Amino acid sequence: MTTPMQPDPSRGRPDHDIAMWGAPGSGKTTLLAALYIALTRSGNGWKIVGSDPASSDYLVERTKDLLQGKVFPEASMALERYHWSLIGPPPRKTGFWNRKAKPGQPPRIGIGMIDAPGGLFGAGQRPAGGPSPQDGSGDPRRQELLDNLEHSRGIVFLFDPIREFTYGDAFDHMYPPLTRLAERMLAAGEFTDGKLPHHIAVCVTKFDDPRVLETAEARGLLTTDDDDPYRLPRVAGDDARELFHELCQVSATGSADMVLKTLDQYFHPDRIRFFATSSIGFYVDRRARRFDWDDFQNMLPGEADEDSRIRGQLYPINVVEPMLWLGQRLAALRPAKGVS
Repeated sequence: MTTPMQPDPSRGRPDHDIAMWGAPGSGKTTLLAALYIALTRSGNGWKIVGSDPASSDYLVERTKDLLQGKVFPEASMALERYHWSLIGPPPRKTGFWNRKAKPGQPPRIGIGMIDAPGGLFGAGQRPAGGPSPQDGSGDPRRQELLDNLEHSRGIVFLFDPIREFTYGDAFDHMYPPLTRLAERMLAAGEFTDGKLPHHIAVCVTKFDDPRVLETAEARGLLTTDDDDPYRLPRVAGDDARELFHELCQVSATGSADMVLKTLDQYFHPDRIRFFATSSIGFYVDRRARRFDWDDFQNMLPGEADEDSRIRGQLYPINVVEPMLWLGQRLAALRPAKGVS
Protein backbone atom coordinates (compact mmCIF):
# COMPACT_ATOMS: atom_id res chain seq x y z
CA MET A 1 0.00 0.00 0.00
CA THR A 2 1.36 3.40 -0.93
CA THR A 3 2.22 5.63 2.01
CA PRO A 4 0.00 8.72 1.85
CA MET A 5 1.71 12.06 1.28
CA GLN A 6 2.05 14.39 4.21
CA PRO A 7 -0.08 17.55 4.15
CA ASP A 8 1.59 20.54 2.50
CA PRO A 9 2.25 23.17 5.21
CA SER A 10 1.94 25.94 2.63
CA ARG A 11 -1.76 25.13 2.27
CA GLY A 12 -2.42 26.28 5.83
CA ARG A 13 -3.35 24.43 8.97
CA PRO A 14 -6.91 23.78 10.07
CA ASP A 15 -8.27 25.95 12.84
CA HIS A 16 -8.63 22.95 15.15
CA ASP A 17 -7.75 19.26 14.97
CA ILE A 18 -9.86 16.18 15.71
CA ALA A 19 -8.53 12.63 16.05
CA MET A 20 -10.58 9.52 15.34
CA TRP A 21 -10.11 6.61 17.71
CA GLY A 22 -11.70 3.23 18.34
CA ALA A 23 -11.23 -0.51 18.20
CA PRO A 24 -10.46 -2.10 14.81
CA GLY A 25 -13.69 -2.56 12.89
CA SER A 26 -15.57 -0.04 15.04
CA GLY A 27 -16.63 1.88 11.94
CA LYS A 28 -14.15 4.76 11.52
CA THR A 29 -13.83 4.28 7.76
CA THR A 30 -17.58 3.89 7.23
CA LEU A 31 -18.32 6.98 9.31
CA LEU A 32 -15.90 9.06 7.26
CA ALA A 33 -17.44 7.90 4.00
CA ALA A 34 -20.90 8.62 5.41
CA LEU A 35 -19.74 12.07 6.52
CA TYR A 36 -19.56 13.30 2.93
CA ILE A 37 -23.06 11.93 2.28
CA ALA A 38 -24.46 13.48 5.46
CA LEU A 39 -22.95 16.89 4.71
CA THR A 40 -24.29 16.84 1.16
CA ARG A 41 -27.79 15.86 2.28
CA SER A 42 -27.86 18.48 5.04
CA GLY A 43 -27.22 21.41 2.71
CA ASN A 44 -25.67 23.37 5.60
CA GLY A 45 -22.69 24.60 3.58
CA TRP A 46 -20.07 22.32 5.18
CA LYS A 47 -17.86 20.03 3.09
CA ILE A 48 -15.07 17.52 3.71
CA VAL A 49 -11.87 17.84 1.65
CA GLY A 50 -8.74 15.73 1.66
CA SER A 51 -5.57 17.39 2.93
CA ASP A 52 -3.45 15.48 0.38
CA PRO A 53 -4.12 13.39 -2.77
CA ALA A 54 -4.03 10.04 -0.97
CA SER A 55 -6.59 11.18 1.60
CA SER A 56 -8.86 12.51 -1.15
CA ASP A 57 -8.60 9.26 -3.11
CA TYR A 58 -9.31 7.24 0.03
CA LEU A 59 -12.48 9.24 0.75
CA VAL A 60 -13.67 9.05 -2.85
CA GLU A 61 -13.20 5.27 -3.01
CA ARG A 62 -14.92 4.59 0.32
CA THR A 63 -17.83 6.88 -0.48
CA LYS A 64 -18.25 5.16 -3.84
CA ASP A 65 -18.35 1.79 -2.06
CA LEU A 66 -21.28 2.97 0.04
CA LEU A 67 -23.27 4.85 -2.58
CA GLN A 68 -22.76 2.76 -5.72
CA GLY A 69 -21.42 -0.58 -4.59
CA LYS A 70 -23.77 -0.78 -1.58
CA VAL A 71 -20.95 -2.44 0.34
CA PHE A 72 -19.11 -1.52 3.49
CA PRO A 73 -15.46 -0.47 3.27
CA GLU A 74 -13.02 -3.32 3.77
CA ALA A 75 -11.15 -3.63 7.05
CA SER A 76 -7.68 -2.11 7.16
CA MET A 77 -4.95 -4.44 5.92
CA ALA A 78 -2.07 -2.00 6.50
CA LEU A 79 -1.30 1.06 8.57
CA GLU A 80 -3.40 3.99 7.40
CA ARG A 81 -2.57 7.64 8.00
CA TYR A 82 -5.04 10.09 6.51
CA HIS A 83 -6.04 13.70 7.05
CA TRP A 84 -9.07 15.69 5.96
CA SER A 85 -10.51 19.14 6.59
CA LEU A 86 -14.10 20.04 7.32
CA ILE A 87 -14.63 23.42 5.68
CA GLY A 88 -17.64 25.49 6.64
CA PRO A 89 -19.46 28.36 4.96
CA PRO A 90 -17.90 31.86 5.18
CA PRO A 91 -18.78 33.55 8.49
CA ARG A 92 -21.74 35.89 8.51
CA LYS A 93 -21.72 39.34 10.06
CA THR A 94 -23.18 37.86 13.21
CA GLY A 95 -22.97 34.36 14.57
CA PHE A 96 -20.75 32.00 16.49
CA TRP A 97 -17.96 31.47 13.97
CA ASN A 98 -17.60 35.19 13.12
CA ARG A 99 -15.89 35.88 16.45
CA LYS A 100 -13.15 33.34 15.75
CA ALA A 101 -12.31 33.68 12.06
CA LYS A 102 -11.01 36.36 9.73
CA PRO A 103 -13.71 38.17 7.76
CA GLY A 104 -14.78 36.03 4.85
CA GLN A 105 -12.56 33.10 5.85
CA PRO A 106 -14.52 29.86 6.32
CA PRO A 107 -13.78 27.81 9.45
CA ARG A 108 -11.68 24.67 9.03
CA ILE A 109 -11.61 21.62 11.28
CA GLY A 110 -8.88 19.05 10.73
CA ILE A 111 -9.68 15.34 11.02
CA GLY A 112 -6.90 12.79 11.36
CA MET A 113 -7.19 9.02 11.37
CA ILE A 114 -4.49 6.47 12.12
CA ASP A 115 -5.66 2.87 11.92
CA ALA A 116 -3.95 -0.50 11.77
CA PRO A 117 -5.15 -4.10 11.49
CA GLY A 118 -5.46 -5.77 14.87
CA GLY A 119 -5.09 -2.49 16.74
CA LEU A 120 -2.08 -0.88 18.31
CA PHE A 121 -2.77 -1.40 21.99
CA GLY A 122 -5.68 -3.71 22.68
CA ALA A 123 -5.13 -7.41 23.27
CA GLY A 124 -8.39 -8.06 21.46
CA GLN A 125 -10.33 -11.27 21.18
CA ARG A 126 -9.74 -13.89 18.53
CA PRO A 127 -12.82 -14.64 16.42
CA ALA A 128 -13.67 -18.30 16.03
CA GLY A 129 -11.29 -19.74 13.47
CA GLY A 130 -9.57 -16.39 13.03
CA PRO A 131 -5.92 -15.39 13.37
CA SER A 132 -4.29 -14.70 16.70
CA PRO A 133 -4.87 -11.14 17.91
CA GLN A 134 -2.08 -8.60 17.90
CA ASP A 135 -1.59 -6.61 21.06
CA GLY A 136 0.74 -4.10 19.43
CA SER A 137 3.36 -4.47 22.14
CA GLY A 138 6.52 -2.67 21.07
CA ASP A 139 4.92 -1.49 17.83
CA PRO A 140 6.47 1.89 16.87
CA ARG A 141 3.20 2.82 15.19
CA ARG A 142 1.75 3.39 18.64
CA GLN A 143 3.81 6.59 18.70
CA GLU A 144 1.84 7.89 15.74
CA LEU A 145 -1.50 7.23 17.39
CA LEU A 146 -0.35 8.95 20.59
CA ASP A 147 1.06 11.91 18.63
CA ASN A 148 -2.27 12.24 16.86
CA LEU A 149 -4.20 12.18 20.13
CA GLU A 150 -1.81 14.56 21.88
CA HIS A 151 -1.84 17.20 19.17
CA SER A 152 -5.61 17.04 18.70
CA ARG A 153 -7.74 18.63 21.37
CA GLY A 154 -10.87 16.97 20.01
CA ILE A 155 -11.41 13.20 19.90
CA VAL A 156 -14.10 11.13 18.21
CA PHE A 157 -14.22 7.79 20.02
CA LEU A 158 -16.27 5.06 18.34
CA PHE A 159 -17.96 2.43 20.49
CA ASP A 160 -19.46 -0.50 18.57
CA PRO A 161 -22.06 -2.20 20.82
CA ILE A 162 -22.38 -5.19 18.48
CA ARG A 163 -18.63 -5.81 18.53
CA GLU A 164 -18.68 -5.36 22.31
CA PHE A 165 -21.41 -7.98 22.62
CA THR A 166 -19.28 -10.40 20.57
CA TYR A 167 -15.71 -9.67 21.72
CA GLY A 168 -15.94 -7.30 24.68
CA ASP A 169 -12.69 -5.50 23.88
CA ALA A 170 -13.58 -1.78 23.86
CA PHE A 171 -11.84 -1.22 27.20
CA ASP A 172 -8.74 -3.07 25.95
CA HIS A 173 -8.42 -0.62 23.08
CA MET A 174 -9.21 2.46 25.15
CA TYR A 175 -7.40 2.27 28.48
CA PRO A 176 -3.75 1.64 27.45
CA PRO A 177 -3.42 4.58 25.01
CA LEU A 178 -5.37 6.80 27.39
CA THR A 179 -2.91 6.21 30.21
CA ARG A 180 0.00 6.91 27.84
CA LEU A 181 -1.71 10.09 26.68
CA ALA A 182 -2.20 11.19 30.31
CA GLU A 183 1.50 10.47 30.92
CA ARG A 184 2.45 12.78 28.06
CA MET A 185 0.07 15.54 29.10
CA LEU A 186 1.37 15.37 32.68
CA ALA A 187 4.94 15.79 31.44
CA ALA A 188 3.79 18.77 29.35
CA GLY A 189 2.13 20.39 32.38
CA GLU A 190 -1.38 19.95 30.95
CA PHE A 191 -2.72 17.41 33.44
CA THR A 192 -2.48 19.58 36.53
CA ASP A 193 -6.14 19.28 37.53
CA GLY A 194 -6.18 15.52 37.02
CA LYS A 195 -8.13 15.76 33.76
CA LEU A 196 -7.09 15.73 30.12
CA PRO A 197 -7.56 19.02 28.23
CA HIS A 198 -9.39 17.28 25.38
CA HIS A 199 -13.04 17.27 24.35
CA ILE A 200 -14.36 13.84 23.38
CA ALA A 201 -17.41 12.87 21.35
CA VAL A 202 -18.40 9.27 22.07
CA CYS A 203 -20.24 7.78 19.10
CA VAL A 204 -22.37 4.73 19.88
CA THR A 205 -22.35 3.22 16.41
CA LYS A 206 -24.81 0.93 14.61
CA PHE A 207 -27.87 2.68 15.99
CA ASP A 208 -29.72 1.17 13.01
CA ASP A 209 -29.13 -2.38 14.30
CA PRO A 210 -32.42 -3.78 15.69
CA ARG A 211 -30.77 -4.74 18.99
CA VAL A 212 -29.56 -1.19 19.56
CA LEU A 213 -32.73 0.52 18.34
CA GLU A 214 -34.98 -1.76 20.40
CA THR A 215 -32.88 -1.12 23.50
CA ALA A 216 -33.39 2.61 23.03
CA GLU A 217 -37.11 2.12 22.39
CA ALA A 218 -37.56 -0.09 25.47
CA ARG A 219 -35.92 2.58 27.66
CA GLY A 220 -38.09 5.35 26.23
CA LEU A 221 -35.09 7.16 24.74
CA LEU A 222 -36.31 7.68 21.18
CA THR A 223 -37.38 10.96 19.67
CA THR A 224 -37.76 12.45 16.20
CA ASP A 225 -36.64 15.69 14.59
CA ASP A 226 -39.56 17.93 13.63
CA ASP A 227 -37.63 19.04 10.55
CA ASP A 228 -37.01 15.48 9.36
CA PRO A 229 -39.52 14.59 6.59
CA TYR A 230 -38.79 10.87 7.06
CA ARG A 231 -39.43 10.92 10.84
CA LEU A 232 -36.38 8.79 11.54
CA PRO A 233 -35.87 7.87 15.21
CA ARG A 234 -33.03 9.46 17.11
CA VAL A 235 -31.61 9.62 20.61
CA ALA A 236 -30.94 13.17 21.72
CA GLY A 237 -28.99 14.95 24.42
CA ASP A 238 -28.23 13.24 27.70
CA ASP A 239 -30.28 10.21 26.65
CA ALA A 240 -27.38 9.02 24.46
CA ARG A 241 -25.28 8.56 27.60
CA GLU A 242 -28.03 6.45 29.14
CA LEU A 243 -28.20 4.33 26.00
CA PHE A 244 -24.43 3.83 26.16
CA HIS A 245 -24.76 2.69 29.78
CA GLU A 246 -27.52 0.23 28.92
CA LEU A 247 -25.56 -1.27 26.01
CA CYS A 248 -22.51 -1.73 28.23
CA GLN A 249 -24.48 -4.28 30.25
CA VAL A 250 -24.25 -6.88 27.46
CA SER A 251 -20.46 -6.81 27.05
CA ALA A 252 -18.99 -10.24 26.33
CA THR A 253 -16.32 -9.72 28.99
CA GLY A 254 -18.30 -7.54 31.36
CA SER A 255 -15.69 -4.78 31.10
CA ALA A 256 -17.63 -2.23 29.03
CA ASP A 257 -18.81 -0.35 32.12
CA MET A 258 -15.13 0.45 32.70
CA VAL A 259 -15.17 2.50 29.50
CA LEU A 260 -17.74 4.90 30.94
CA LYS A 261 -15.96 5.06 34.30
CA THR A 262 -12.65 5.74 32.55
CA LEU A 263 -14.15 8.54 30.48
CA ASP A 264 -15.47 10.20 33.63
CA GLN A 265 -12.12 9.71 35.33
CA TYR A 266 -9.98 11.29 32.62
CA PHE A 267 -12.18 13.98 31.03
CA HIS A 268 -14.04 17.01 32.37
CA PRO A 269 -17.78 16.20 32.46
CA ASP A 270 -18.68 19.20 30.30
CA ARG A 271 -16.18 18.02 27.68
CA ILE A 272 -17.83 14.63 27.09
CA ARG A 273 -20.84 14.20 24.83
CA PHE A 274 -22.49 11.03 23.59
CA PHE A 275 -24.11 10.47 20.18
CA ALA A 276 -26.20 7.55 18.94
CA THR A 277 -24.81 7.22 15.43
CA SER A 278 -25.62 5.29 12.28
CA SER A 279 -23.51 5.67 9.16
CA ILE A 280 -26.10 4.09 6.86
CA GLY A 281 -29.31 5.08 8.66
CA PHE A 282 -32.64 3.30 8.34
CA TYR A 283 -34.32 1.97 5.25
CA VAL A 284 -36.89 4.36 3.79
CA ASP A 285 -39.28 3.09 1.14
CA ARG A 286 -39.24 5.42 -1.86
CA ARG A 287 -43.02 5.47 -2.07
CA ALA A 288 -43.94 5.78 1.60
CA ARG A 289 -40.94 8.03 2.37
CA ARG A 290 -41.38 7.45 6.10
CA PHE A 291 -39.77 5.33 8.78
CA ASP A 292 -41.60 2.02 9.17
CA TRP A 293 -41.14 -0.04 12.34
CA ASP A 294 -42.08 -3.15 10.35
CA ASP A 295 -39.44 -2.58 7.68
CA PHE A 296 -36.51 -0.41 8.80
CA GLN A 297 -33.33 -2.47 8.36
CA ASN A 298 -31.00 -0.92 5.80
CA MET A 299 -28.35 -3.63 6.05
CA LEU A 300 -28.73 -7.00 4.37
CA PRO A 301 -26.59 -9.41 6.42
CA GLY A 302 -24.48 -12.02 4.63
CA GLU A 303 -22.95 -15.26 5.79
CA ALA A 304 -19.88 -13.27 6.89
CA ASP A 305 -19.55 -9.62 7.92
CA GLU A 306 -17.76 -8.74 4.69
CA ASP A 307 -20.73 -10.11 2.72
CA SER A 308 -23.20 -7.66 4.27
CA ARG A 309 -24.69 -5.15 1.86
CA ILE A 310 -26.65 -1.92 2.04
CA ARG A 311 -30.26 -2.16 1.03
CA GLY A 312 -31.42 1.33 0.12
CA GLN A 313 -30.39 4.97 0.16
CA LEU A 314 -28.22 6.24 2.99
CA TYR A 315 -29.59 8.65 5.58
CA PRO A 316 -26.72 8.96 8.10
CA ILE A 317 -27.72 9.81 11.66
CA ASN A 318 -25.53 11.91 13.98
CA VAL A 319 -22.48 11.65 11.74
CA VAL A 320 -21.94 15.38 11.18
CA GLU A 321 -23.03 16.47 14.65
CA PRO A 322 -20.06 15.09 16.66
CA MET A 323 -17.55 16.83 14.38
CA LEU A 324 -19.30 20.19 14.49
CA TRP A 325 -19.84 19.98 18.26
CA LEU A 326 -16.13 19.42 18.75
CA GLY A 327 -15.24 22.23 16.37
CA GLN A 328 -17.53 24.67 18.13
CA ARG A 329 -16.29 23.73 21.60
CA LEU A 330 -12.65 24.03 20.55
CA ALA A 331 -13.27 27.37 18.87
CA ALA A 332 -14.87 28.66 22.07
CA LEU A 333 -11.75 27.78 24.09
CA ARG A 334 -9.20 29.72 22.06
CA PRO A 335 -8.81 31.68 18.82
CA ALA A 336 -8.21 29.73 15.65
CA LYS A 337 -4.57 29.14 14.68
CA GLY A 338 -2.94 32.17 13.14
CA VAL A 339 -5.80 34.49 14.15
CA SER A 340 -5.13 37.27 16.61
